[in-house]
Amino acid sequence: MPKLQNVNTTDLRDAITLGCQTMCNIFNADDNDVPFFGSRVWPEAYLSFSRAHSESHVPGRHLNALLNAEDALGLTLDEDAIDKHAQAAFLSYSGTLPFALNRQEIDGIPINFYTHNLREGFHALYALVRFRNSARARELAEASIAAICQFWDPQRGWNSQPLENDYGLKFWDNTLITGLARSMGPLVKYYRATHYAPALDLALALKELVLQGAYPPDGAYDIDQHGTHPHSSTCVLSSLAQLADLLGDAQLMSRVKAFYDHGLWQLRDALGWSPETTAPDNTSDRGEANNTGDILETALILGRWGYPQYYHDAERILRGHLLPSQLRDISFIQDPPNPESQDGKRDVAHRHLGAFGFPAPYGHQPVDFPTIGFNMDIVGGAVASLCEAYREVTRFDAGQGSAGIHWVNLLFDHDTEHIQVESPYTHAALRVRLKRPGALMVRLPPWVQGSQLSIEGAGAQRDLSNGYLFFAQPPTNRPITFSFPLELQELTLHHAKRDIRARLRGDEVVAIENFGTDFTFFDPY
Repeated sequence: MPKLQNVNTTDLRDAITLGCQTMCNIFNADDNDVPFFGSRVWPEAYLSFSRAHSESHVPGRHLNALLNAEDALGLTLDEDAIDKHAQAAFLSYSGTLPFALNRQEIDGIPINFYTHNLREGFHALYALVRFRNSARARELAEASIAAICQFWDPQRGWNSQPLENDYGLKFWDNTLITGLARSMGPLVKYYRATHYAPALDLALALKELVLQGAYPPDGAYDIDQHGTHPHSSTCVLSSLAQLADLLGDAQLMSRVKAFYDHGLWQLRDALGWSPETTAPDNTSDRGEANNTGDILETALILGRWGYPQYYHDAERILRGHLLPSQLRDISFIQDPPNPESQDGKRDVAHRHLGAFGFPAPYGHQPVDFPTIGFNMDIVGGAVASLCEAYREVTRFDAGQGSAGIHWVNLLFDHDTEHIQVESPYTHAALRVRLKRPGALMVRLPPWVQGSQLSIEGAGAQRDLSNGYLFFAQPPTNRPITFSFPLELQELTLHHAKRDIRARLRGDEVVAIENFGTDFTFFDPY
């Protein structure tokens, strides 16, 4: 029997760093170092090319994650790996029109146009513009926006005839949600970085369309509007949150909140697990870490907008599902026979170390699912979301003529120029040390009982405001200690085919039903 996989971390920096190493290690030497897309690790192991997603999809996810990690954590990256991802992205845009295209075969030219991949193409170009000041990427991004506006109309959709007949593309469209609407997020990021107005104009046009049906005022979920690809629904939701945040649009954020509170529960469980597909015949516990990452990013934005319960949801998602689902035990992965010396069959185990993929709540292999795989684009999606969580653990808002406010939003170990936090999950208590003067706001999880909370080192003055302990004049360069027990809680996850019982310590899972499967994350319930 294979070895149980029960190795995980509660350290955001460690998880991000390991995921970055993974993304720098999956280039296909048999394909001029274009990154692999497909993967399988059990029962057989290999990495593979995709005619739909390799160069059009993977570089965007990875560049967005890698360069965000460099910015957020100060990581030193393998610049050769960045160049390889950039060259793959530029290959994708080397077809007859400036769209994120894919080759039909490895030695071919980019002709396959899946509108689904426009999001990932823009993520590649945005990241290269924002973090590498790439003139080539900026030229392509703005040409691509112009080409979309030439061949797509908000009322009539895509004019596919000239794409196919005049430009020789093989065209696959999707529903609005699983196609062009996915691009809103990177378009918003591109506008933040460049103030290029057409990027915002396109994002606003897409916003108006998706609000008409897919994200209604009551937050209801309609599978006919969304399609059966939940990641598209969650990434459009996070895109709407990013757009509302950019514009300070409270009405749009209320739509985001309504769907998060209602319709999203058709696409997630209480730990943030989300299914790979909502096809009517699917009852599997097979999830997708991309979906979870977008749910997490949306929760972080809502938390920053003054709803601390979403920070609590984010913390539980991180500790209960996303971080534990990272592949850390690779001892069960065996390289296959490789008489032709194919790169996709070489060193498969090591190249998957740190990957994110299609987890069940309890482990890498869902009940009744025959294989384990990690499509390599998902590593980028998950790591990019972890970077947003890392940024949000603490925040310092500089005051106008005052010292400012320190915010502790997530209870992870964290150390910045402004503040040091020791997590109660890795230390005997929560400790906060300010490195510069300012007021202090510390979010308390809702399961902390006031009678069991003790505070040392802050003086007598404290207030509870909107889920945060508030200290007007806390000391600097001296720890404040918050002692409280990590409460044991029982939780039932409701899935299509079964309920799954879990036991939590605070917001981390310590035991969960695994139905006798292998490759698990936690002790059995």
